[in-house]
Formats: sequence, structure tokens, C-alpha cells
Amino acid sequence: MMDFISLLDWVGRVTSLIFLLTLILGAYAWVKGILPALIRLGNGLSKRKIAIFAKGDHLGTLKFLLVDSKLFSEKNIIDIASDGDFGRAEQATLFLVFWHNWQDKMTEILRAKKDGTALVVYAPSDQGAIPPDKWAELNNKRNITIANMRGRLLNDVITSLISTTYK
Repeated sequence: MMDFISLLDWVGRVTSLIFLLTLILGAYAWVKGILPALIRLGNGLSKRKIAIFAKGDHLGTLKFLLVDSKLFSEKNIIDIASDGDFGRAEQATLFLVFWHNWQDKMTEILRAKKDGTALVVYAPSDQGAIPPDKWAELNNKRNITIANMRGRLLNDVITSLISTTYK
């Protein structure tokens, strides 16, 4: 009987060692993999500026989409409603463009966009498609996403904030 208890004691020790190693390796993997993404997400949501290029009701709709999600602060949103407001977008790290209001000025917006700045184009398909030549122009730049639905738009904004560079 004593040998059986001794055997169980050794099995318990080996099992405890395996558990501790798994716990340590799991904590290391979490710190190296998940924690940096959470920090980037937190910084993206709290500190980074979003310039919304839209006119009329579309500006309010996009702004409220972001603010009502309770993920973004209204103080971090910059309204760009006319050509004269382009200079205000310089401090933004993400441009959100309502395609149908700004399709004629997309070349200027792309020129104003820095390489590390994300650009999310919202082009609802019920208002017409983006022409193929404009698709090609957008495709030649980095960090550009096109969304056709509002639910996808919010996801693309969040993903862009995580994946683009920080100053």
C-alpha cells in the first residue's frame, strides 16, 4: 500500500510540474501575442483622431455611428465637410470617406493621406458602384479599405486603427 501512495505522490508531482509549465508558457504567449493587440486597440480607440469626409446628413450619420458604438470619443472625430477643411485632417490617423460625397476629390484626399494613415471608404452599393478606374487608383495605395455596409464599416475602422502605425 505504501508503494501505491508513493507512486501517486510522484504522479502528482509530475502533473503539477506539467501544469506549472503550461501556465507559464500560456502566460508568456498571452503577453507576447494578445496583450500588444489589446494595447494597440485601447490606444487606437482613445487617442487616435478620425477625419470624417462627408457632407450633409451623411456626416452626422457616420459620426453618430462611431460615437453611438461607445468605442470612440466625439473629441477625437474631425468633421471635413468642404474642400476648405482639408487642412484639419492633417492630425488624423484615419480618414473615413463617404464615397458619393467625395468621389470627385478622391485624388486630393489620397494626396493628403500619409502612408501610415488608414483610409476607409464607405460606398453603400444602393447609391452606385465605385468605377473600375477609381478602384485601381485606391488599390495602388496602402492601408485602404472599402466598405459597403455600416456594420462592416465599423469593423473596418476598428481593424484599421489596430493595424496602422502610431506616431
